Amino acid sequence: MARRSAGRALRALLLQPPDRAAPLTPRGPAASYGTSMTSAKIQVNGVHLHYQLTGEGSHAVLLLPGMLGSGQTDFGPQLKSMNKQIFTIVAWDPRGYGQSIPPSRDFPPDFFERDAKDAVDLMQALKFKKFSLLGWSDGGITALIAAAKYPTLIHKLVVWGANASVTQEDVRIYNGIRDVSKWSEKVKKPLEEMYGHKYFAKTCEAWVDGISRFAEKSDGSICQQLLPDIKCPTFIIHGEKDPLVPQAHAEYIHKHIKGSRLLLMPEGKHNLHLRFAEDFNREVEDFLH
Repeated sequence: MARRSAGRALRALLLQPPDRAAPLTPRGPAASYGTSMTSAKIQVNGVHLHYQLTGEGSHAVLLLPGMLGSGQTDFGPQLKSMNKQIFTIVAWDPRGYGQSIPPSRDFPPDFFERDAKDAVDLMQALKFKKFSLLGWSDGGITALIAAAKYPTLIHKLVVWGANASVTQEDVRIYNGIRDVSKWSEKVKKPLEEMYGHKYFAKTCEAWVDGISRFAEKSDGSICQQLLPDIKCPTFIIHGEKDPLVPQAHAEYIHKHIKGSRLLLMPEGKHNLHLRFAEDFNREVEDFLH
């Protein structure tokens, strides 16, 4: 029954138009201050990583996207509306995603650790001595690993739609999105425009294979053993209607990061930061500030 219901929920996600972001109302003049955006590449660990940067605040924040994601596709409402006086906001495209191509994306066993090192080294190359991490989905996993492995560099941590392990049920969910030809046109279109159909389809299949490999371990762990090493203030957000990541994953992360806070959004799906952007931004800014 769980398998069938997960499949139905997943098909509903992919066959319906994506949730539209809620209208954004800037919270006073500070929220809309300093709207210029830098878009550039910088060489890090042998690859040219693309990033977007906006804001003039003293608190640096890195936004980490999900599978096949980029700053442009995954974080529009955050780049637009987070407080530019308090924060300097950086959104990156991990290697093989967005405009950080070449190289082509691949998924060796340590791909999350590689992304974590790239992300941290990118921020250091941009001369940020300490910064906070906002990670969505795969980017949340990357952020968990970065916070555990580079504790002196991370100020605060926010993750949503993330998991520290892969179960057999997760593998069934992932296989439900393997064939991108079954995705709805509205979900597919921006990714096909960015990557072309062949790269998009091939990379999605490779991602399913890569992340499913973790389920072959006895405990299915991606980074469970690292969670107790996370010492920075941590905020976990989860949408109770997320069809891709069961709530048990958020509860596990919360339980194993000492002092962390968990917020459940009853109407939230996987893309809660887009659908409920104003509420999300407010909660995150209050936590970071």
